[in-house]
Amino acid sequence: MKRKHVLGMVLTAVMCASMSMGALAEEDFHLELKLSHVFAPNEQLTITMEEICNNIRERTDGAIDIQHFPQGQLATYKDGLEQVVRGANFISVEDPSYLGDYVPDFNVLAGPMLVTSYDQYEYLLESDEVKGMMAAAEEKGIKILNLDYIFGFRSMMTNKLIEKPEDLKGMKIRTPGSELYVNTINYMGATATPMAFSETISAVQQGVVDGLEGTIDAYATNGSAEVAKQMALTKHLLGVCGAYINIDVWNSIPEEYQTIMQEEFNEGAARMVKKISEGEAATREKLENEMGITFNEVDSAAFQAAIAPIYEDMKDVTPGLYDRFQEIIAEMPEE
Repeated sequence: MKRKHVLGMVLTAVMCASMSMGALAEEDFHLELKLSHVFAPNEQLTITMEEICNNIRERTDGAIDIQHFPQGQLATYKDGLEQVVRGANFISVEDPSYLGDYVPDFNVLAGPMLVTSYDQYEYLLESDEVKGMMAAAEEKGIKILNLDYIFGFRSMMTNKLIEKPEDLKGMKIRTPGSELYVNTINYMGATATPMAFSETISAVQQGVVDGLEGTIDAYATNGSAEVAKQMALTKHLLGVCGAYINIDVWNSIPEEYQTIMQEEFNEGAARMVKKISEGEAATREKLENEMGITFNEVDSAAFQAAIAPIYEDMKDVTPGLYDRFQEIIAEMPEE
């Protein structure tokens, strides 16, 4: 009995010491991360990311210190995601199409005219297919914190009335460097011109390009409205970003802090979608009344037919995934 009693005391002491060491390790834990994207300071995504960084810093008492770098101050687009894959203490906030370099099926999720509403996209995110894609990304070293930072549908911004693909013939349109974006603009009838956004406004002014594409929110905040006065509501791509961190960096973070980070990235996405949804009408009204912007509808069926070959030509994607996504959307319960 004495031997069992002593053994129990030893085990209890070991467990207490282990718990104490774990608590001490967590107490001493400190991680500085850099979060990067291309959005301007007054765009909603930038505002949301600043809130997320501040909330995480406060809730972890500074143990997780995320430094926020908007407007392309650090690596962005493909280069930003490469930082994540290489294991840097870095959070890249980018369009899901850049994940397509590592898991090709993300090209379908980010593809042109896949969805017609925010709700449809969010419904797809809950599907087994997308969850499987996220697991595949982790095998490539990418932990997806959230894929739901919607900032609106992207449309054409030029100084010409655009109603059908033929109207874009001969026009150079600035686009991000994503292959999917470039292909989309080219198939729509224009000539895609990849370019850093910092060079774009002057390029439109000087006639180097004939316009750009982007969301209504960006139109009102990043200077586009000063140089392009006509928006054709092509809604060719859903403007959405995900937040990505290296899986090993993520796994090095104590579970309590992981939980806080995940909560803040999820809640931030929900807030952002709500604000964008509620604010679009007011932003459009401001663009029309205060900035002299004209909006026009387009022949959506003609543009949809024009971009259809993009899905047929996508390399290494799961066969039939586009059709499967359309089936899932069709299964959405009516509100």
